[in-house]
Amino acid sequence: MLADKDLVSIQETRSKVEKAYAAWQKYRSYSQEQVDAIVERMAAAGRTHARRLAELAVEETGYGNAKDKLAKNLLCADLLPRKMRGMKTVGVIRELPDERVVEIAVPVGVVAAILPTTNPTSTAIFKILISLKAGNAIVVSPHPNALRCTCETVDVLYRAALEAGAPEDVIGCVASTTLESTKELMRHERTGVILSTGGHGIVKAAYSSGKPAFGVGPGNVPVLIERTADAADAIRKIIEGKSFDYGTVCSSEQAIVAEETLRDRVLAELKSQRAFFCDAHQKEALGKLLLTPNWTVNPKCVGQPATKIAKMAGFEVPPDTLVLIVEMDGVGKQHPLSAEKLSPVLALYFVKDFAAGVEMCRSLLRFGGLGHTCVIYSQDDAKIRQFALEMPAFRVLVNTPAPQGSTGITTNVFPSMTLGCGAIAGNITGDNIGPLHLINVKRLAYAVRKPEEAFEVPPAQAGSAAPKMAPPSSSTIERETLVTAVERYLNTRGIAISPAAGRTASKSSVAAEVVDRFLSARRSQPPTPSPQPPPGPAAPEIPVSSFVCEADVREAIQGERKIYIGPKTIVTPSARELGDRFDILVLAKR
Repeated sequence: MLADKDLVSIQETRSKVEKAYAAWQKYRSYSQEQVDAIVERMAAAGRTHARRLAELAVEETGYGNAKDKLAKNLLCADLLPRKMRGMKTVGVIRELPDERVVEIAVPVGVVAAILPTTNPTSTAIFKILISLKAGNAIVVSPHPNALRCTCETVDVLYRAALEAGAPEDVIGCVASTTLESTKELMRHERTGVILSTGGHGIVKAAYSSGKPAFGVGPGNVPVLIERTADAADAIRKIIEGKSFDYGTVCSSEQAIVAEETLRDRVLAELKSQRAFFCDAHQKEALGKLLLTPNWTVNPKCVGQPATKIAKMAGFEVPPDTLVLIVEMDGVGKQHPLSAEKLSPVLALYFVKDFAAGVEMCRSLLRFGGLGHTCVIYSQDDAKIRQFALEMPAFRVLVNTPAPQGSTGITTNVFPSMTLGCGAIAGNITGDNIGPLHLINVKRLAYAVRKPEEAFEVPPAQAGSAAPKMAPPSSSTIERETLVTAVERYLNTRGIAISPAAGRTASKSSVAAEVVDRFLSARRSQPPTPSPQPPPGPAAPEIPVSSFVCEADVREAIQGERKIYIGPKTIVTPSARELGDRFDILVLAKR
């Protein structure tokens, strides 16, 4: 019997992954209708138990509050499934008849889901629903400090899935999770993709596992209040967002950046919204409390109410305080509170104008929030667009609380608890992750053109693209070539040569005379355009191609045929010259 905790958890993980993989072999054959029925049943169960699971999460972790965790559970169990209804994720998902392409969904297999302690139940609901919607199995690795509430959430959805006809073990949860078992889950040969939510270390481990991974970076969300904004509305929404679940959402506001002309209004509105302004001593105490020496957030402060954080820092605030405000004048390690805080503490900056505000927001994002989220409050759409273009963030929100806007509660971005931060943050995508990220797309493509019709060769390169043929070395060779062609033509026509002027004439002499007269006349006259084909029944023709060379022209001469060319056909200079010289051949545009 195994006694080592890591060995026990690793063995459990291996067993759960193997069972999930076997279940997926059955589940991958389910129809879209069967998959959707399972997802709907799980979502209904999530809604039924949403409040109980929210309370269980707060009770176990001590982070956040049950009211807001209920909202996050409903985001995933109500808004998300409604957004996914009608989404094709199984079999043929799209047909493009004009392009003759058919797109077919291919599930990735077993999803390894790494969960955080800050949002343990809502993230579990989210990852299970999108994984099974995409036709995959899933194995969940809870955070050790949220084991009970996460496993209970998984069990609620798993029982509902079985009731709807899902195969056994299509959802698994590692009940004895450790750091080593989490690493084993990510590296397991049966794991298809990793969905990792957590701190920098676990996200980095996911990307280093050798498996495809969706991880997210930290969020140091700046909020710009531009001079045309409704200051009262902006401050009310900022406080609403920052206090939401006591700042545990990674996209919650971290700093207000306001134009100097708005100073009096902003300060007044913050006070009216129960914000407490810290003095220099309190500011220093908060900086030492919230950030550890290695620049991680103090876990004892994560998701705690403002009153408790103030008390931990050594000062008292009114009991109804929602947010602690610290006015700042810089960004970086010399200013600890300019970093992500995961608690209801807000930095406050005043800048001279819009341009300075944009630069300050950019600096904040670069200091631990690249690619994540930023917000602007404004009524000037030109300024809003400029802000969006310049911000190194993949969610630029307008006139909305940041957590609710970034996750799709108050905006139409895809409802998600996993927010990609793009390549600038080391992430594979900047999207809000959903089921379409958990499938690969196979494309069935029919032939629609010949290879030589696929592209146009620039005229300057047409000669180099043509088959290489030795050019005539002299006018004698050119004359002999034409004489030979005439002889062949006369033979094919069965023309007999009669003696003329009391002497015998051969075919060769007649052909030579014809060619000499033709060349003589040709030299004395400027070249004329090739005649257009006459109306009526077309003469025998060489099939149209995208390229005509001298060999094609000689073949046409011998067979007394014409070459019809289209508007994109390339004719080599040697072919064009030979066609113009020999009056049997006409190069005519179709």
